[in-house]
Amino acid sequence: MNTATPNSRRQFLKTSAVLGGGLVIGFVIPGAKRLALAQPAAAAAVAGFAPNAFLRIGNDDSVTVLLSHSEMGQGVWTALPMLIAEELDADWSKIKVEHAPAAPAYFSPVFGMQGTGGSTSSWSEFDRYRQAGAAARAMLVQAAAAHFKVPAAEVRTENGEAIAGTQRVRYGALADAAGKLKAPDAATITLKDPKDWKIIGKPTKRLDSPEKITGRAQFGMDVQFEGLLTAVVARSPVFGGKVKSFDAAAAKAVAGVRNVMQIPTGVAVIADHYWAAKLGRDALKVEWDLGPNAALDSKALRAQFTELAGTPGLPAAQAGDVLAALPKAAKTVEAEYALPYLAHAPMEPLNCTVKISPDKCELWIGTQFQTLEQKTAAEVTGLKPEQVFVHTTFLGGGFGRRANPSPDIVFEAVHIAKAANAPVKTVWSREDDVRGGFYRPAFVHKAKVGLDADGKPMAWQHVIAGQSIIAGTFFEPMMVKNGIDATSTEGVADSPYLKDVPNHRVGLHSPRPGIPVLWWRSVGHSHTAFAMESLVDELAHAAGKDPVEYRRGLLANHPRHLGVLNLAAEKAGWGGPLEKGRGRGVAVHESFGSFIAQVAEVSVENGAIRVHRVVCAVDCGVAINPAGIAAQMESGIAFGLGAALHSRITFKEGRVQESNYHDYQVLRMSEMPAVEVHIVPSTEKSGGVGEPGTAPIAPAVANALFALNGQRLRELPFQLAAQTPAAPAKA
Repeated sequence: MNTATPNSRRQFLKTSAVLGGGLVIGFVIPGAKRLALAQPAAAAAVAGFAPNAFLRIGNDDSVTVLLSHSEMGQGVWTALPMLIAEELDADWSKIKVEHAPAAPAYFSPVFGMQGTGGSTSSWSEFDRYRQAGAAARAMLVQAAAAHFKVPAAEVRTENGEAIAGTQRVRYGALADAAGKLKAPDAATITLKDPKDWKIIGKPTKRLDSPEKITGRAQFGMDVQFEGLLTAVVARSPVFGGKVKSFDAAAAKAVAGVRNVMQIPTGVAVIADHYWAAKLGRDALKVEWDLGPNAALDSKALRAQFTELAGTPGLPAAQAGDVLAALPKAAKTVEAEYALPYLAHAPMEPLNCTVKISPDKCELWIGTQFQTLEQKTAAEVTGLKPEQVFVHTTFLGGGFGRRANPSPDIVFEAVHIAKAANAPVKTVWSREDDVRGGFYRPAFVHKAKVGLDADGKPMAWQHVIAGQSIIAGTFFEPMMVKNGIDATSTEGVADSPYLKDVPNHRVGLHSPRPGIPVLWWRSVGHSHTAFAMESLVDELAHAAGKDPVEYRRGLLANHPRHLGVLNLAAEKAGWGGPLEKGRGRGVAVHESFGSFIAQVAEVSVENGAIRVHRVVCAVDCGVAINPAGIAAQMESGIAFGLGAALHSRITFKEGRVQESNYHDYQVLRMSEMPAVEVHIVPSTEKSGGVGEPGTAPIAPAVANALFALNGQRLRELPFQLAAQTPAAPAKA
């Protein structure tokens, strides 16, 4: 990092935009000055009309949509404004977007607080954002009727204008008058019939792309203002460890270091800029009490989970008598699947800027849970939650890491700013992030399935062992029933494959080895889809049937699963010729209200797995922005492929062994396959799209590898050299 030119890339992008031609603004306002100057302009634009918490219409015809959810690459910066613009009959070129402040008005209908996660944003706001647009339109129609001196019934709207006969007036000219009217009662608002939609359902370019391409977009790492200091923290190398003592002399001798102090999470080094803080931390001498987890070891954990998975566990789903039915099976298939701990590894590591005054605390942060960040900052400062102002920036990736029920980064950053008595940006390096905890838990699945004479499952025993992501959080009373964390068994306990099996039992073990865990993109489905779709493929081969045909038989009573399976198989040319040296595999899985089928084409080149093509079919109900849906399927596939081919977190002597992208590897651009996305037309309720694309890709690749060379890979990440062909099914 060259500290002399910390914004060189961003400045280059801005300069390139200015020189690129077209309509340009001939100056660049860096960092905080840009924001400071932008705020009065925004305030002037607002002068017209703010009919509700979700939009405002300026006298300049601008329509500003306030997002109750965070934009972290999933596309809500575009999808939610599309809902408002549709009902408002807005001029799409006039749409602007802002992250909303932290406030009860923006609480999620799902979470009961302001937050983004679980692929809920678009479907949970589908009605609320359309109603906000429709209410504003109704008020503009009233104002236009008065302006034209005609009955409101004679006024129609189109592309940001109210029209009566030959008379037209722009929304901006009506904004002041509309702002004086009473908002209509929600019960009187009529939403458009889907046949009249002009925006919803049309592929739409992302509104945040120009901001990001030009470098104008502000991420948490970009926050900078006069007097802001930077902090990094030395944390225990073992989870649960504590500071015994520290010597700050060498750290304080580093030029630019202002202070070194102990905080609840470790020892903070506060400096004029990041590089000084980092060098100060490097020079810091800390003696640690490593605590109870100093012996954590991945091999021992794997052995423990494997042993647990060999015992019944707590019942998550059961029917009939599995133990009595299994001996009667014509053929029995047994398999064990294992998945490691995984880091979220977003491109932008964690950071939080804090400024505290006697009656106010401000946070600048890319967060998925504004309400929890607000609450945590209030508890640390002693202020009321409403005295904490959250400025949500763009998120440089989240994948669940920025939706922590125990907001570690805010807790730490506010403690530092409070102790320093100055505004401070706390920054985690990528090494801090990868080693900092809150991982997708490791899991072991053990299954034993009995097939009848036709090859159909008639007895299914399945045990899962892995940490609960809910235990110990405030969600536990709501989400853990009879010791069962549903997120650990989702995709198995509720699988359509099990529903028609007369004798089945799903058991769960939730050990607590002291490793901080958290939801990760696609949550429980990130491991259950791999186990289930790999296992069903094994059942198909044991039954001597084509994997697609076998699934069709099992899913005959599940039309949406069947629909995506058939579409993906058709578009992939299932059963047709393949290029020499390639294998083809399939997986189909439901999660977050959406149904996904993927067909992968793979080869083995120089001892490494190469995924060439993925055909993805998705049924997510009403498709708000097909372009955004396709992008999310591609993104989810890339994310899942990184975990399938490379990623793992390992422990030795209590310490995380991985540190950065060189040893915690994610998918490289050169490894990205060609992806084809096909969307099933649907009038069903919208489902999520941010997470479901991740779940099926690992089993699709595993199944393709088996088709290619007979190796049945049951552990992630895939290791060809360490695998041998799968043992034949037991008769």
